Amino acid sequence: MKRVVNLLVALFVLANTAAYSQTCLPDELAYKVKNEGFSKSKIESLAQFMTDDMGPRLAASQLKVRAEQMMVEKLKEMGFSNVKIEFAYDFPKGGWDNKMNYVAMTSPYYCSFAANPKAWSGSTNGLVKGECIVVDPKNLSEVEALKGKLAGKIVLMPSTQTYEIKFTPLASRYTDEQLADMELDSRASTSPGRRYSYNFNPSARELQSAVNNHIKEEKPLAVVSGGGSFNVPSSRGVQYKAGQPEPVAEIILPLEDHARMVRMVKKGEKVEMELNIKNEFTANTKINNVIAEIPGTDPKLKDEVVLIGAHFDSWHGGTGAADNASGCIVMTEALRIIKELGIKPKRTIRLALWGGEEQGLYGSRGYANLKLYDNEKKKALPGYDDFALYLNMDNGSGRFRGIYLEENDMAVPFFQAWMQPLESLGFNTLSLRRTGSTDHVTFNRLGLPAYQFIQDPLEYGRTYHTVMDTYERLSLQDLRIDAVIVAWLALNAAMDDARIPVKPGYPAILATQQNRR
Repeated sequence: MKRVVNLLVALFVLANTAAYSQTCLPDELAYKVKNEGFSKSKIESLAQFMTDDMGPRLAASQLKVRAEQMMVEKLKEMGFSNVKIEFAYDFPKGGWDNKMNYVAMTSPYYCSFAANPKAWSGSTNGLVKGECIVVDPKNLSEVEALKGKLAGKIVLMPSTQTYEIKFTPLASRYTDEQLADMELDSRASTSPGRRYSYNFNPSARELQSAVNNHIKEEKPLAVVSGGGSFNVPSSRGVQYKAGQPEPVAEIILPLEDHARMVRMVKKGEKVEMELNIKNEFTANTKINNVIAEIPGTDPKLKDEVVLIGAHFDSWHGGTGAADNASGCIVMTEALRIIKELGIKPKRTIRLALWGGEEQGLYGSRGYANLKLYDNEKKKALPGYDDFALYLNMDNGSGRFRGIYLEENDMAVPFFQAWMQPLESLGFNTLSLRRTGSTDHVTFNRLGLPAYQFIQDPLEYGRTYHTVMDTYERLSLQDLRIDAVIVAWLALNAAMDDARIPVKPGYPAILATQQNRR
């Protein structure tokens, strides 16, 4: 270990001679990181712990609270510092847990279904039975004609999904051609002001709102929607705020079962179902994050933070394996690798497992608002200047092939230097493109260096947000590689005397943007 420390000291003394040069830690240390990550991996035990043992982790649910406590005990057992559950944001929905879920068609013949209650929807009054009615109005006058027809019925919403046979593999990896395309800077081909487009149909929204009002007033036995395929229901939620009257029970059936009943009813068949749905609401209106770290040791740099993270919450149908226990597993294992090697980083390396990502990035937004930038006061907080880097994982269980650098040209030389020992692992793509829909966006909006990895898609698009998202969806070999990559990049960022700059104009530009709103 002395030899490694001496090599590090020598390397960074040389680095100080060039204030803006980027350095890569020595090959001897790269060997140690890989050896720890591959030969002494804890990926499998962490994978079982965060899926089978914890179960689902819907935001603010009783199971999420239980999982937070379990995770804190695990992180303490692993020897990390400053382990805690940290409040992030008020959550208007409150807690919700499913306690009973039985759904079947009983006429014209019996068939039990794989069903998934919508989160924050209500319960049935025990076992209920009723006739199905398809509610598919085309205009407001047809909505009015539904009055008095929904009470005591089971409402089938119209089919919005059709199945088409696909002749492509269910799982895939990126090809060399696809990765090469990602390396091309897309900014030159993007028209100013046309980066995003939104489709908004006010008449469709008005129609749906009228239907929803009828359902609230007449309180049918249940509402049944379609979502998911291959007889696997998807997961989603309903609009609800804590303290409101309990909504009608709503469930999701896979398109095969839902569409079958819709077709039969539309043909004039009498279709009946029986359901027993029990959901429990709790008054937990808090989103929390789970935090652990390896403290920095350099007198000048120890307060600066290299942040690694993934969202800890999941939907309720499966055990949130690929989305996103996989990211939590990798980030926890990466921190373990660094700690086991006995390295004392210059900067603090902090693990953050975010809450409430699925409902709107609540955990990371709360962290940013409390530590980095106060949105209400339009003021940068002390943590803003100490933010060195954020690495995020949230695209399934696939192997890292590179990283999206969010149009930050200044980050390129850093990753070019740091990634050299990782190229043998297939990590060799630096893309200046932007990617969204996960927690790195929170920090990137503040101009901070925050990045999401490019991952092989595997079968992620088929399985996430469904009841199929369980331990079986994890590629343990890929996760071992990913953990080594995170450990190496985080360690380099924590030891490099230089750091990736904040985007030009930030944070001052944030106040200007908010004033325009």
